[in-house]
Amino acid sequence: MTTLQQVVVGVAGLLAISYVVSGSDSNSNGNSNGGGFAPGDGANVPSAQELAQAVDKLDNENRMLRNMIGEVQKEQKKQLQLQNAAAAAAAAAPARPKRGPPSREIVAQRHAQQRQPPPPPPLQVSALDVDPYAADNKVSHPPADPEAPARDRSVGRKPSPKRALKLGEYPGPQNDKQQAVVKTFRWAWKGYKESAWGQDELLPVSKTSSTWFNLGLTLIDSLDTMLLMGLKEEYKEARDWVEKDLKLDQNKDVNLFECTIRVLGGLISTYWLSGKDPMYLEKARDLGDRLMPAFNKKSGVPFSDVNIGTGNSHKPKWGSDSSTSEVTTIQLEFRELSRITGDPKYDDAVTQVMEHVRGLPKKDGLVPIFINAVSGKFSGNTITLGARGDSYYEYLLKQWLQSDRKDNRWKNMYTETVDGIFKHLVKESSPNKLTYLGELINGSPSPKMDHLVCFMPGTLALGTANGLPDSHMELAKKLMKTCYEMYRQMPIGLAPEIAHFNTHGKGQGDLIIKDADAHNLLRPETVESLFIMHRITKDPVYVEWGWEIYKKFEKYCRVDTGGYSSLHSVKKDPPSMRNKMESFFLGETLKYLFLLFEEPGAPELVPLDQWVFNTEAHPLPIFNKEETAV
Repeated sequence: MTTLQQVVVGVAGLLAISYVVSGSDSNSNGNSNGGGFAPGDGANVPSAQELAQAVDKLDNENRMLRNMIGEVQKEQKKQLQLQNAAAAAAAAAPARPKRGPPSREIVAQRHAQQRQPPPPPPLQVSALDVDPYAADNKVSHPPADPEAPARDRSVGRKPSPKRALKLGEYPGPQNDKQQAVVKTFRWAWKGYKESAWGQDELLPVSKTSSTWFNLGLTLIDSLDTMLLMGLKEEYKEARDWVEKDLKLDQNKDVNLFECTIRVLGGLISTYWLSGKDPMYLEKARDLGDRLMPAFNKKSGVPFSDVNIGTGNSHKPKWGSDSSTSEVTTIQLEFRELSRITGDPKYDDAVTQVMEHVRGLPKKDGLVPIFINAVSGKFSGNTITLGARGDSYYEYLLKQWLQSDRKDNRWKNMYTETVDGIFKHLVKESSPNKLTYLGELINGSPSPKMDHLVCFMPGTLALGTANGLPDSHMELAKKLMKTCYEMYRQMPIGLAPEIAHFNTHGKGQGDLIIKDADAHNLLRPETVESLFIMHRITKDPVYVEWGWEIYKKFEKYCRVDTGGYSSLHSVKKDPPSMRNKMESFFLGETLKYLFLLFEEPGAPELVPLDQWVFNTEAHPLPIFNKEETAV
C-alpha cells in the first residue's frame, strides 16, 4: 500500500470514530435529529468507559495521520529535487548538431535497407492521421505491378533530428536579407489588397485586376508564404477570405493543371503548415471533387479544362491536345488529397495517368510535349525541358520522394530520362562553354533554352542528395552557372523568358536574346534551384547570386503605388512594365528567396528530407514524415 493510500485509509478510520462519538445523523425511522444523541434515547448513549476508549483511539489515529502526512511531504520534496536536477542537467547539455546531407556510405546503407522487405506497419494508428489505405478503412488499392510498392503507408513516426519548430509556429525573418524579402512581399501584398482583393491577379500599373479562374489565385498562392514569413495579420485576413468568400460552386472553366498546382496545392499545403486547420481540408476536398470529371477513364489521359460548376470537361480552346507536363504534374496534389481524406479515388485517377504514360514509347525516356486525351497517344515532334514538358520530368523524381523513396516506378522513369538528357540535350555554347539543355525539333538539336528549364539544377541536386549518381550534381552545378549568367549578362541583370546559345563561335557572347523572347515574368525557377543548391551544398555563392537577382527585381519591377510588374524587355535600361504581377511571384519567387536567405545555423524551415515542393512551391509532407516535418 502506498503512503497516499495509507493516508486515505487513516482518514476513513477517523471518520468512523467520529461517527461513533457524535452519533448517527438520523434515527432508525429516517427522521433527521440534527446530529448528536436524541434525548430519551438511552439505548444509543455510550458509557463513560466507551467514550474514554474512543477518545484515546482518536488521539492515536491523529498521531498516525500526522506521521503519514509527514511521509507524503518528504516524498513530494524528494521527487521535486529529482525533477529540478534533471532539468538542470538537460539545460547544461550541449546542443545536438544539425544533420547535414547524408554521406555516400549512409546513402548506400539506405538503399540496401530499401531492398529489404518492408517491416509490418505498427498496430496503433493515430486518429489524426488514419492511413487511407489500411485494411480497416476498407479502401485497399493494390499495386499496379511488381515495381509498385505495397500500400504500406504506416503512421509510425521516426524522430527527426531536424525537428525544431512546430506546425503553425514560424519565427519570421532572422536577418537583413530575409527582412528585405518580407518587405518586398508586403509591398506586393499592399498593391494586391488595395486594387485586386479576392481577384486572381493584380495589374499594378493600372491599379486594377484580372480574372482567370475567379478563385483568388494570388491570395491562395500566398497563404503558405505568409505563414513561413510569420506575417500573421496578413495571413488572418487571407484565411478569412478563403473561409467566407471563396466560391467553388460556380459555372467556370478552369485549367486542370493550373488549378491543381496553385489552388489545390495551396490549400493542402496551408492545411499542413497551419497545423491542420480543417477549413482548408474541407475546401481542398470540395475542389478535388469538382476537378475529377476532367479524367478520361477510357484513355487514361485527362482533358485540359473542366467546368467546376457543371463538371463538363473538354480539350483546350487553342488545339486538340493536352500538354504532356500538365497531365503529369497533378500527381503529388491528388495523392496527398487521398491520403488526408482517406478516399483513394484521387490517387487512383492520377496513378492511372502515370501508368498509361509509362507504357507509351519514348526516346530514351524523353517525351513529346503534347498528348491527346481521346487517343491517349503522344503527338508532335518537339522534345524540351521547357514549356509544356518541364514539370513532367520534375514530378518523376518528386513522386518517388513523396513516397518516401519506396515507389521505384517513378525513380526508374526519372533516371532513364536523365540518361536521355545527357545523351541528347546537354550542349555547350561558344566561346565560354556554358552548359545548357537544348531541344529536339523533329529529331534535330536546337540551341534554345527557356528560363523554365532552370528548375533542373535543383531537381538534379535533389536527386543526388537522395542517392542518385554524382554525375547529376556535376551537371546541376554547370546548369546553375548558366542560369545565373542568363541574369548577369543582361543589361538590367534580369533574365529573359527564352535564350538561344551561340554554337558557331561567331559574335561576341554565348547568349543570343531575340526581341520576342526578352520579356521577364518574375519567374521563380532560377531562385528555386539556388535555394535547393545552397540547402544541399551549403556553398555561399548561391546566396550571393540570389541576392543580386533579388536587388534587380526590387530595382526594376517595383511599382510606386504597390505591387511588382513583369517587364517587356530585359535588353533595355530602363525597361517598360507589362502591367502584370503573376501569382507565382508571391507564391514561389519570394518564398524561395526567403528560404535561400536563411540564417546559417538556424533551424531549417521546410527540411528537404521531410517535405517535397510541388511545382508551385507549395510544400507537401513526405509520406510518414508529416508529424516531424518542420
